[in-house]
Amino acid sequence: MSQGAPDTPAWWYGDARPPLPARVLAPLYAAAVDLRRWMYRSGWLRSREVDAPVVVVGNLAAGGAGKTPLAIALVERLKRAGWRPGVASRGYGRGDRRPRWVLPDTPPQEGGDEPVLIARRTAVPVRVDRDRVAAARALAGAGCDIVVCDDGLQHYRLARDLEIEVVDGVRRYGNGRMIPAGPLREPVERGRCCDFRVVNLGHGTGEGTGFGEWPMRLLSSQALPLAGGRPLPLSSFAGRRVHAVAGIGHPQRFFDALRAHGVAVVPHAFPDHHAYRPEDLDFGNDLPVLMTEKDAVKCAAFADARCYTVPVEAELPAAFWVALLARLGPAPKHP
Repeated sequence: MSQGAPDTPAWWYGDARPPLPARVLAPLYAAAVDLRRWMYRSGWLRSREVDAPVVVVGNLAAGGAGKTPLAIALVERLKRAGWRPGVASRGYGRGDRRPRWVLPDTPPQEGGDEPVLIARRTAVPVRVDRDRVAAARALAGAGCDIVVCDDGLQHYRLARDLEIEVVDGVRRYGNGRMIPAGPLREPVERGRCCDFRVVNLGHGTGEGTGFGEWPMRLLSSQALPLAGGRPLPLSSFAGRRVHAVAGIGHPQRFFDALRAHGVAVVPHAFPDHHAYRPEDLDFGNDLPVLMTEKDAVKCAAFADARCYTVPVEAELPAAFWVALLARLGPAPKHP
């Protein structure tokens, strides 16, 4: 069974040897990554400061690791601690490349699926811009006293006060090779520079955590009808066949989560950030269709009574939040 999205090379997370062109290109990519990091460390390239603390949530391996659920949980925790957070994102996959504010009703093709999801779940300012420095400065100028950068661990032009590496608890770093021979954007050793390493154990699966790692679990208990109506407990789908739709970096995580609730899953994995069309959900029968929140923001406009989204909540140890807030210090006082 595939461990990745349909657009993920099979050798990244399997035992197959990467093809020769990928093995030849990987050292060149690694050398370019090392050169770029050296240029920032030596001062040839300069990171840009923002008038607010910046927290970057990212990963070393390409593909989904659970950054967005963690970013949402982080924003909510910061709000409870007295901060006024805003979220900066590149808005990957959107057709409109212009910088913009993302609101809960922003079309996903204009704001990006993940930024729209974050805006709906958190109700904080969300800014998308290919220039993350400009996005962070816009948030600070709009009254945010802390900026959460969803992805961007490799975007060294944006100075940051705290880095959180997110690791998929099942796939980890795949075959351990650099792109394109493997999934790594940077060497594994880069993670040692991060302030926190969070391991996404999903809904209870995974290899557990090691020394210095914080476990994160994704909790889901209900399905929300996209066409409107009352939510249903996931237990109401136990023993029933459903179409499960996931256009995320690791679709198998969603399918396994539904199976853990006793749901008989007919899996449909789409590429990450897939632009859905109504025919994508035409499976030739009237079985329920359950999908991730990230997919639901793109399907809501044409979803029918068969379609449900399954929200997730990221759960981390209380000690993680204590340690993180201690590193940030007290929130600024507001009148």
